[in-house]
Amino acid sequence: MDRRSFLKTSALGGASAAAAATLAAPMYAQGKRTLTMVTTWPRGLAGVWDSVERIAASVTALTDGAVTIEPKAAGELVGGLEVFDAVTAGQADMYHGADYYFTGQHPAWAYFTTVPFGMTAPEMMVWYYGMGGMDLHSKLGEIFGLKPFIAGQTGAQGGGWFRKEIKSASDFQGLKFRMPGLGGQALSELGASVQVLPGGEIYQALSSGALDGTEWIGPWSDEKLGLQEVCDFYYPAGFHEPGAALSVVTNLEVFDSLTPSQQKAIEIASGEGHQHNYALFMANNGPALQRLISAGVQVKEFSDDVWDAYGAASKTVLDGYMSDELFAEIRTSAEAAMASTSGWSGRSDSAYTAQRDRVLANLK
Repeated sequence: MDRRSFLKTSALGGASAAAAATLAAPMYAQGKRTLTMVTTWPRGLAGVWDSVERIAASVTALTDGAVTIEPKAAGELVGGLEVFDAVTAGQADMYHGADYYFTGQHPAWAYFTTVPFGMTAPEMMVWYYGMGGMDLHSKLGEIFGLKPFIAGQTGAQGGGWFRKEIKSASDFQGLKFRMPGLGGQALSELGASVQVLPGGEIYQALSSGALDGTEWIGPWSDEKLGLQEVCDFYYPAGFHEPGAALSVVTNLEVFDSLTPSQQKAIEIASGEGHQHNYALFMANNGPALQRLISAGVQVKEFSDDVWDAYGAASKTVLDGYMSDELFAEIRTSAEAAMASTSGWSGRSDSAYTAQRDRVLANLK
């Protein structure tokens, strides 16, 4: 029976109606289930692997052990960038990763991680949970036979690590740089030779000279990855990932075979994992940045002309996908939510923190 079709019972009477209703009920798998989760991350990678482990443990706890998730690190079952295809093909039950790795499948996946000049982490949460983002995520996922939920949040990601200082936009010409998603496409517009590598391959690529620079996540994860050992210049503020969400994405057939309470457990574990992951990154990034500075890393800021070049290139990339109806719908929704949220937070939170820091500094 087609899992999305329902028997019409209104014309049936008595026992026949009852029998038809029974036949129409969803067929849930019985007994304990173990779901294989492939990931885009190396095992133990700071922050992102923490999210994998927490969500797996939460699902087991919320289902009283009826559903167990078995995480597989990148390369243990499939490569880090092959998880999308593995789950759509049924080779694995679900994946944990960053959806912007899969813009080759559809460019709108980027919006459920981050896009250049897009939403901060709080703005992303407002859009996703309060202004239709979750429904659009599901709409996009259904095209590929997937059920997605955002399930992690790194906060603002750094502008990147470089072997040489970036003084103008022309310095990107020919630069071999690792950056995924639509931000990477924007760098290509500036003449960079952009590569998309999973996290486990970045250090070696920099060490060998295959890369001139990279972005990864933020000071904490970057320090753990050892990027300060192979690059001298670090730019904490970047245009490409102002608030990057991670996702747990389940094969839709598998998701539909779970009971409603088990489905809700995945949703709740993903949402709780999202907020916990954000707190984890925010708690660790500040101290890590101070350690990097103490170790001699040169921390820089991009000039206004570099930011302007980033902006123009990003607009070109985003506008280039507007002929796709779903991309246009998702972009319009995200930008409307961002404008609405920023209209308040820019006059409240931003003004407050600026004055707070000024006042407290004067009181010391």
